[in-house]
Amino acid sequence: MAGLQRTNSSSEAPIRQLSRRGLSEKLRQRVNQCAGRFSEASRASGVSARSLRHYEDEGLIVPGRCSNGFRDCFEAAGEIVGIGPDVEGPLPLGTHVVGAGPGAFAQYMTMPTAAALPVPAGWSDIEALGPVLNWATALAALKPLGEIKTGDVVLVHAAAGGVGQAAVRLARHYGARVIATASPAKHDTVKELGADAVLDSTRPDLAEEITRMTGGVDLVLESVGQATFKVSLSVTKPFTGRIVVFGAASGDATLTTHDLVFPHQVQVKGLHIGALAAAAPSVYQSFLVEIEALIAQGVYPQATPSLKPGTGGVFVVRVNDEVVWDRREQVELLDLRGAQFHAVGSGVER
Repeated sequence: MAGLQRTNSSSEAPIRQLSRRGLSEKLRQRVNQCAGRFSEASRASGVSARSLRHYEDEGLIVPGRCSNGFRDCFEAAGEIVGIGPDVEGPLPLGTHVVGAGPGAFAQYMTMPTAAALPVPAGWSDIEALGPVLNWATALAALKPLGEIKTGDVVLVHAAAGGVGQAAVRLARHYGARVIATASPAKHDTVKELGADAVLDSTRPDLAEEITRMTGGVDLVLESVGQATFKVSLSVTKPFTGRIVVFGAASGDATLTTHDLVFPHQVQVKGLHIGALAAAAPSVYQSFLVEIEALIAQGVYPQATPSLKPGTGGVFVVRVNDEVVWDRREQVELLDLRGAQFHAVGSGVER
């Protein structure tokens, strides 16, 4: 990967190449145009479950069939190789960071400084994927939106997923009683995370069983949508209970004003972590500061990557149920040619 260094602190200062290849003039111009952003040489990228299904269905990860305009991947870890103007207190060039921004499949990408978190000491870039999206989403759902308190009963749907796992760990850390739903094959995994009870999300009496166990839930983290939303409404305590919606994996659910006025007087809040980061960057940055503390406390554990085969001869890496691409061994690991791989997303050197 290219290593770059500024000769002084001026925003117009030239970037000196420290490697044989370095950055193209086009990319250097892009760095100087991106106020308040780092330019990163990506070495690993996170992929959501929705993205992975899209790739497998559409063949977008087959060599020669990548779309230059495809921008579905937002999470990447890599090395800072450039700093745009107006960056306050920038991390040094060469610092490895994990962060979010469009075009994370590209060889190079830019990301807001508020969305960048230094890779913890002793962690690989792959191991660092997860906090800026999964853990930040869980934090946002639990704290500012969910208003979690010690002793609350928290229901986490899809608890074996990336955000779900983070939410279970965090809710327990904040002193809540955690009821989780997941498919039976994943119950042991969720229990190991600290859930007090794990239920089959497809059981027909799910709402009745949760109500029997809890008497009513204080906070629901809803990412499944159509398949579980009626259950979420039914089990949430009236007036004081909160439902934070941040996904609809099973399809959209419907909610009417009549529902909220008469049968289900609950608080329903929507969350998209990217929109939150754009609208309230200081709030998002506070999540990253808290995540650094959680890592130091051992609440966010260092994960061990595992290699699993995908479709069409492609292999993917999973870290705590986060699907990632490893750029350091992209030919062997992904069976992709660099040109096609680097042509996806924004900030691409051509």
